[in-house]
Amino acid sequence: MTDKTPCALNLTRNDNILEAAFAGDWVLETEVPAIETVLAQLGDDKNIKQLVFSTKQLGRWDSLLMIELINLINYAKKQGIPIDTTSLPEGIQGLLSLVYAVPEQTGVRRKQTQDSWLAIIGNAGLNLFKDAQAIIIFIGEIALCLLGLVRRKTSFRLVDFWLHTQESGPSALPIISLISLLVGLILAFVGAVQLSLFGAEIYIADMVGLGMTREMGGLMAGVIMTGRTGSAYAAQLGTMQVNNEIDALKTMGFEPMSFLVLPRLLALICMLPLLCLYADLVGIVGGALVSVSFFDISFAQYLDRTAAAIHLKDLAIGVSKCSVYGVLIALSGCLRGMQCGRSASAVGDAATSAVVTGILFIVVSDSVMTLICNRLGI
Repeated sequence: MTDKTPCALNLTRNDNILEAAFAGDWVLETEVPAIETVLAQLGDDKNIKQLVFSTKQLGRWDSLLMIELINLINYAKKQGIPIDTTSLPEGIQGLLSLVYAVPEQTGVRRKQTQDSWLAIIGNAGLNLFKDAQAIIIFIGEIALCLLGLVRRKTSFRLVDFWLHTQESGPSALPIISLISLLVGLILAFVGAVQLSLFGAEIYIADMVGLGMTREMGGLMAGVIMTGRTGSAYAAQLGTMQVNNEIDALKTMGFEPMSFLVLPRLLALICMLPLLCLYADLVGIVGGALVSVSFFDISFAQYLDRTAAAIHLKDLAIGVSKCSVYGVLIALSGCLRGMQCGRSASAVGDAATSAVVTGILFIVVSDSVMTLICNRLGI
């Protein structure tokens, strides 16, 4: 290893010019001479008209020299002493030009202007219009891809479809099981509080069965899949957007909508109705645990009341709603992923926006479909 030459800082006074000569190796882990001597002389001597530098005996240098040099220059500027850096090496001059390219501004704060309520409402309306326009365009592109798939003009890799089917189907069973079981338990306990007043605990089975099949089973499955799969779709596509992988697919002649979005959409549409039926079953089992454990109801009686209360139309309504949820979840997740920006924070924003958009779509669509079923008397 090369030995380090001790660094030194020598001062030379020539009339009203003070020369600071750097000598030796100014590198890290080297004992630094007391620069306070130079600073004291600059502050005490009012006759100094200029500060110059000499690097004829300067050896190796790194950030240590830059730190001490910047401290010296800043102190001289505060004293109003002109500085001549032309004698410094070109590398040091370049670094100093970068340091002082933007002057430091102290005590200056950005003025935070608060928009008026009219501007806030207007911006919200414009953003809503842009989102609606983007959603309509995205739905149109998906419809064209589906039409091309029917006509065999559009294709995608089956391995991608089965992979997304695995991720959005069997892989989601544990969380669907847990939440649906708890929802069934809660429905049973809530109903039992009122039904026990009339000695009608047997009708817990009716309430849990109808509640799970018509509403809660599909709704909870949709909400869970929005947070689990919808956000995953947005994060996956957003990361591909950040890494320019989607642009690379376009360059190679692949259509991103059919190659990336279509397999995810079809996988979720196929899996969510099956998850709805599974959630209904687990929720009914949860209600049975409460009825059999805490009330004088046998398991056979519970099953008999459940079979009498649930009809095929109830299952059809719940599965139909959940099928719509699957389309909306896939659309929101893929849309936000394709709209993602080019930064890491944009990926997180896309995932968050996908969850919010998906849940909003689910709640609105559930309200509309429930209203339609009520009007039709089904």
